[in-house]
Amino acid sequence: MAKRDVYPQGAPCWVELLTSDPDRSGEFYRRLFRWAIEDPGADYGGYRNFLLDGVRVAGSMRNDGDSGVSDLWSVYLTTDDAEKTVAAAGAAGGQVMVPAMDVMALGRMAVVVDPTGAVVGVWQPGEHVGSGVTGEPGAPSWFELHTHDHDGAVAFYRDVFRWDAHAMSDTPEFRYTTLFEGDDAAAGIIDASGFLPEGVPSAWSVYFGVADTDAALSEVVALGGEVIAAALDTPYGRVATAADCTGAIFKLVG
Repeated sequence: MAKRDVYPQGAPCWVELLTSDPDRSGEFYRRLFRWAIEDPGADYGGYRNFLLDGVRVAGSMRNDGDSGVSDLWSVYLTTDDAEKTVAAAGAAGGQVMVPAMDVMALGRMAVVVDPTGAVVGVWQPGEHVGSGVTGEPGAPSWFELHTHDHDGAVAFYRDVFRWDAHAMSDTPEFRYTTLFEGDDAAAGIIDASGFLPEGVPSAWSVYFGVADTDAALSEVVALGGEVIAAALDTPYGRVATAADCTGAIFKLVG
């Protein structure tokens, strides 16, 4: 496996499922990605970790419905100082949903909303660095912000998370910027103004690696999920969009 024990500044390091039915969704992903489920105990408020071959790759927490947010997958970006990142987010036009706070000895977290409306987590590592495996079947493999305001989003992540941003494509038909470039690219920002419906906020998407995208989609349906967008060949693999058994959307790439 492609194990990870460090993430550069601003890179996606962790993904987290907000779910209204932790037991049902846990079983969904256990069977889809062959994940094991780890419950660290009552001190963590019902938080669960998903493990791939014994290595933590994602987390899960209950959606109690109080916030009015639907079940979803979210992305956390690495920072060397959560407090400064939160302050920078506010200064750059973002909003603070959860101020910087300690998570035991694991690290320090926060949640902000960028000026284009996308929610993103902030993670300053302590004992927990992030996903221990990436880029493999069953592990997070790519992270992408779909936004109505490409320029505004790029400026925010460059200024707040100190992104080393590179324009992969800058045409009216396809505008795409990456964190780092080439084989070192770690995440992308796509201009979704041409296909993101009006009123749908900008949002981060998580891609999970699979050995066979079409077979994984069939399993999604068998497990009570839904195909949102059928598999499509791209230069980066065969990509599809699915929803799990409670409606949380994610992408597959194989």
